[in-house]
Amino acid sequence: MTPLPLLQQREIEAAVIAPLVQAFASEVGDDRARDILAGVIRGLARQGGCAAAAAAGGNTLAHLKGVIDRWRDGGALELAVIRDDADALDFNVTRCRYAEMYSRLGLADLGAVLSCSRDGAMIEGFNPAIHFTRTQTILGGASHCDFRYRAGPPGSS
Repeated sequence: MTPLPLLQQREIEAAVIAPLVQAFASEVGDDRARDILAGVIRGLARQGGCAAAAAAGGNTLAHLKGVIDRWRDGGALELAVIRDDADALDFNVTRCRYAEMYSRLGLADLGAVLSCSRDGAMIEGFNPAIHFTRTQTILGGASHCDFRYRAGPPGSS
């Protein structure tokens, strides 16, 4: 079976998760429901990172580029690459159809939890020696998302 493009998969997930979060929020409060959701999403992202490394045949920055290509399927992300070498991979997401989809569905507030919060946890599962930073996101109101990856532990390059 051909896997769904990731953008389509996230839209299906959002359609199921949003009403569940709303129901849980009515029982335990909005903040607690979001905290629980965020923890589950981070755990899934770590597992996904491990699976991505296995599928890519390795967990280096070079392998990570193939994983990022899956995120881009169907024009889901438009990137401006700033640095791409053995020590670093830096790019800005200049268009994010994930953010657009969450906004279209009226779920922009959940989009950051459902998608953006995955990125750091995914790298933990993919390769904990790769340091990831991002200081802004489109869903957070910025003009772009700034992804920065460094080989080795923080401060090593």
